[in-house]
Amino acid sequence: MSEFEGKVAVVTGAGGGLGRCHAIEFAKRGAKVVVNDLGGSVDGTGAGDAADAVVQEIVALGGVAVANKASVSDREGAQSIVQTAIDAFGRIDILVNNAGILRDKTFKNMTLDEWDLVISVHLNGTAYVTHAAWPLMYAQNYGRIVLTSSGSGIFGNFGQSNYGAAKMGMLGLMNVLALEGANHNVRVNTLAPGAATRMTNTVPGRAEDVEAPPAERHPKLVSPAVLFMCAENAPNGAVIHAASGSFSMSQIVVNQAVELGVDATYEDLEPLGERLMDMTGAKPRERRPARRR
Repeated sequence: MSEFEGKVAVVTGAGGGLGRCHAIEFAKRGAKVVVNDLGGSVDGTGAGDAADAVVQEIVALGGVAVANKASVSDREGAQSIVQTAIDAFGRIDILVNNAGILRDKTFKNMTLDEWDLVISVHLNGTAYVTHAAWPLMYAQNYGRIVLTSSGSGIFGNFGQSNYGAAKMGMLGLMNVLALEGANHNVRVNTLAPGAATRMTNTVPGRAEDVEAPPAERHPKLVSPAVLFMCAENAPNGAVIHAASGSFSMSQIVVNQAVELGVDATYEDLEPLGERLMDMTGAKPRERRPARRR
């Protein structure tokens, strides 16, 4: 038996691409899955039945799944995603926040509506669904939550300021939730994936067959990292990169401080700029202990 046997997993944006693969991999290992997807286009417009198609696919494989077609960026819709798990299966053990859209433009040409929409779906949508699941996981002293970031946020990518800001926001949210959930066995981690999907095909110069993606770019090669972050012995507060069968971890590190004291001025710091920017021997900052509340 798999350790996921009988667990209840919610995967948002699971009507295709990465989310579909995550949902199928959980279901293949005996988890009961809520497949959420609005069914719209990559830019967030429209709606459809993509979630139903994935549910049918899981059932055909012998798995158990139900569909939810709410938008994560709508507060009531986000609540309904978690409620679907409770109504169908009585609990929620795993939440994979995968849903997202793109509205790529350089910052100079981007409208504030395009900024707000991407932030709303990615960052707010993740917070809304997680907020609905959080008290249930907290009360049962068990939960595994995955947030989905991107290299665009962690390292930057031209023309994706709205997307990059939302994706880097996942790390800030994770850092806090990993502390707040620790004493109740609720572990929160972040995925930074790379694969051929409808979203990546909107990037200029990228034209991959997402229906039959290249073997090395298949979304299913990302899913092992998601299951790793949702396992019984999952890490807490980790950022895992997954692409093409390659898996790695990134951390924020801090170098040795330049100590100038309480009378420090710019004139004191300026000649020591090279030392300030030297990352030799930099280390991760020690995580603050969780407090019980």
